[in-house]
Amino acid sequence: MRHHGRVPTTPSLLYLIKQLELAVRARLEDILRPEGITALQYTALTVLERHPGLTTAELARNSFVTDQTMAGMVTALEARDLISRHTHDGDRRRRVIELTPAGQRVLDRFRDEVAALEESAVSGLRGEEAAAFRRYVRVCHAALAERPPH
Repeated sequence: MRHHGRVPTTPSLLYLIKQLELAVRARLEDILRPEGITALQYTALTVLERHPGLTTAELARNSFVTDQTMAGMVTALEARDLISRHTHDGDRRRRVIELTPAGQRVLDRFRDEVAALEESAVSGLRGEEAAAFRRYVRVCHAALAERPPH
């Protein structure tokens, strides 16, 4: 980003956010490696834990991946019996996805380590700063989610 012909001396906020995302994903991949699942697969499982009965497209949107990427992840997670797909009771054409007991066990197995990773990420913040950071991230996300990209 240039301002009046000058190169900024500090990295842009978008760059810093991407660096944080990459660092979190790398640490999460390290945590999940023993289970043989990826950070993206783990994210999909956590989404299903909070919102059971989503379609593949809905799960993709909530997990921040494309429908095509999610289709492959659903196949892989179903093959490992971490999720199941079935016909929705109210709409026979709608196929929905839910966690299996094995999928719930995976989430339970890593819950403490993932919480520790989150705690580590905000360990440099004091007192109310971590809660404020969470609020700021939500506000920023909402601001971008409200408007379609150009």
